[in-house]
Amino acid sequence: MTTRYRVEYALKTHRRDQLIEWIKGLLAVPFVLHSQPTGVFETRTSTVAQQAEEAHRRYAEILKDVEIMIDDHIEHQKSKQEAQSKLKLLVPSVGTFFTKLPLEQAFKEQDMRRFISSRRFVPPSFNDIRLILNTAQIMGLLASGPLDLATFDGDVTLYDDGQSLEPTNPVVSKIIYLMSKNTKIGIVTAAGYDEAERYYGRLHGLLEAVKNSDVLSEGQRKNLVVMGGESNFLFEYDPSSPWLLRYLSRRTWILPEMLRWTEQAIKELLDSAEWALEECKTNLKLPGKIIRKTRAVGIVPEVAGYRFPRESLEETVLVVQKKLEMSAAGKSIPFCAFNGGNDVFVDIGDKSWGVLVCQRYFGANEEGGSIRGDRTLHVGDQFLSTGSNDFKARVVGTTAWIASPSETVELLGELSTLISSK
Repeated sequence: MTTRYRVEYALKTHRRDQLIEWIKGLLAVPFVLHSQPTGVFETRTSTVAQQAEEAHRRYAEILKDVEIMIDDHIEHQKSKQEAQSKLKLLVPSVGTFFTKLPLEQAFKEQDMRRFISSRRFVPPSFNDIRLILNTAQIMGLLASGPLDLATFDGDVTLYDDGQSLEPTNPVVSKIIYLMSKNTKIGIVTAAGYDEAERYYGRLHGLLEAVKNSDVLSEGQRKNLVVMGGESNFLFEYDPSSPWLLRYLSRRTWILPEMLRWTEQAIKELLDSAEWALEECKTNLKLPGKIIRKTRAVGIVPEVAGYRFPRESLEETVLVVQKKLEMSAAGKSIPFCAFNGGNDVFVDIGDKSWGVLVCQRYFGANEEGGSIRGDRTLHVGDQFLSTGSNDFKARVVGTTAWIASPSETVELLGELSTLISSK
């Protein structure tokens, strides 16, 4: 039975993407008016087809209207007046758009796969709209030029949580294809190691495939980096290394904006985060242990196989984030507090900085010294506004929100098809 607690918990804003929820609400109206659930008793195929056709037409019209509003918002962005756009007034949390989003066309593509218009009892869902937005994003991105940089989260995006990227994973060939088209690749992960061997263990399937590929030139093989700890440890592909990765000293890639992240300020922030985690451990009776790293601190289960309650993980993230936001250190240094599925970690920096480092590392020879946001695509699974470490990547480039490694494969399949058709 659904309790009042569960209903209220599910409605909390930190568990919702407001743009997707708004579009979902718009599409609920034609669903109610045109879905015709009594049609399950209708035996005439022509009548069922007509109902689906009418629902398809109405959904497409609404998404075209949203598309026009996004175009208007982009025009307001160009004049630094985005706060005055109609879309911003309707969805106050909406962020920056780097490209146009052909939502009508994307809906038609997804409707052929998911048969959204043919459903009479289940309205267009959060996942339907999320996938429509993903398709629209890659369409919009490629419509205005080539994809210069693709960055990926690790766990749940490239491989299952806690697993490794094996040679048999179909995502490997998809990434190799992108590299063969001169797209630079960045693996931007929360895993924070300063040893190449640890990353090789997680990514060996891709690294070995790059080494042995017969479709990549020597120059294209070098278009692969791993950014660890959100934005703290950078490795580049190096065929001469036993682990096929070479650690790059921070002074060779650190951004000018990062110079104010002093060691003293970092220590103060991690001290504050550790204290907050200890408090949550005590208050929530969490059977976990605190792990302190050079640029991160977190809580993990004390006993192998134990799983923290989801609610406890989210409570911990929200408590720690709020305490750090109110601290002096948290106001001076960017950080990311996130739910890793069965742990909570606080990292120095966040994925917006990790993607930005990749943009400038590969864009040294580009105009302006950086790959632009409208030529960048970040793929990840955590885009909720709190406790999700891919969320902040939205401020530096286009993004695609996936829910499993298989969705990443499907997305890259769509992307490859669009690239090959040009």
